[in-house]
Amino acid sequence: MAAETAPAPVRLADADVEARLARIDDLLETLESAPGPTVRGAVEAVRLLTEVYGEALARVLEYADAPMRRRMAEDELLEHLLVLHAVHPDPVEVRAARAVERLRPAVRASGGDVEFAAVDGEVARVRVRSGGGCGAGCGGGGADVAGAVREAVLAAAPELADVETVPEQPAGRAAPAFVPLEALARRGPDVLGVREAG
Repeated sequence: MAAETAPAPVRLADADVEARLARIDDLLETLESAPGPTVRGAVEAVRLLTEVYGEALARVLEYADAPMRRRMAEDELLEHLLVLHAVHPDPVEVRAARAVERLRPAVRASGGDVEFAAVDGEVARVRVRSGGGCGAGCGGGGADVAGAVREAVLAAAPELADVETVPEQPAGRAAPAFVPLEALARRGPDVLGVREAG
C-alpha cells in the first residue's frame, strides 16, 4: 500500500497577505478599545505570541547562510516581519533605498520619477518628480507620489522620523562635488584649478 503524501501547504498571494494584515490591525484596534480582563488577556496573548515568533525569525536568520539572508531581506513580507521584530540585517539606508526603488516603476509609468538621495540623521531624503515636469512641491500628483514614498520608506525603516523631498538636479547638470573645507585649506588655491603665478 502506497504511503499517503501530505497535502501541500496553502500559500498566500501578496494581496491575500496584505488583506490579512489589514484585518489583523482592525481586530487588534477593536480588541484594545474593549474593556474587561478577557480582552486584556487576549491582547497579552497576541503580544507574547508575536514575541515568540520574532525570536523564531531571529534564529532562522542567524542559522541562514549569506545568500539566504539576502533573499529573506529582499522578500517584501519577510522584510516587513524582520523590521517589525527589529532583526532586519540591512542598515536603514539600504532599506529606505529599496523601498523607493520598489515604487519607481509605478511612478515612472505615470510620467514621473523618484530617487533615493540619502539618510541624514533620522530623516530620509528623496527626489520626487511627478508627471508633466511638476516637482513634489506642486499640488496633485506630486503630493500623492511624495505621500506614497513617505509611507513606503517609513514602513521599511520605522526608526526614521520623517521623509523629506529634496530639489531635483537640473537636467544635464552634475551635482557639484563636495570638497571639505579642510582640504581647501591644506592644499591651497590649486585645488580649484587656480595656480598662483610663479
